[in-house]
Amino acid sequence: MSDIRDTEVLEWYEQFHESIFKYIYMMIQDYQSAEDLRHETFLKAYVNYDSFRGNSNPKTWLFSIAHNITVDYIRKRKPLTILQDVLLFKKDPKPLPEEIVEIKESSQELYTALAKLKDSYREVIILRKIKGFSIEETSIILAWSESKVKSTLFRAIQALEKKLLKAGILNEKIV
Repeated sequence: MSDIRDTEVLEWYEQFHESIFKYIYMMIQDYQSAEDLRHETFLKAYVNYDSFRGNSNPKTWLFSIAHNITVDYIRKRKPLTILQDVLLFKKDPKPLPEEIVEIKESSQELYTALAKLKDSYREVIILRKIKGFSIEETSIILAWSESKVKSTLFRAIQALEKKLLKAGILNEKIV
């Protein structure tokens, strides 16, 4: 059984490690922590391999694990982030070099606006619109109902449009 587990998890890693890293990175905007959380995701998948029942595809299961690990990380970091903001310690606003993180889906302005959305909005937009998961897959990953995915996505897109309009990236006539 261990040989099957080793082979399968290694195949999953080869297939999905970049996509999972990019998802985590978009959520937390910290390269080193995103790498650590990616590794934690695959370690957890390896340890809990026997609990994978095949009810969803492996990618959905792995993104579900990555989501849970990332949410836990964000919850633990929130007090530190608030303290940093209060003390005026800001993150380096410069993006990472393109060769380090090749996020090709859209412009830096979009990612900046996404980063300013509340966590649930950012998650559902990333999963549905950037990573291309179906409503059903997104509901599995986030452990939400399908109707919650739909309604949250609707509100998230409206909030993102407002951020992009405010930043002057979108023209009101387009929206």
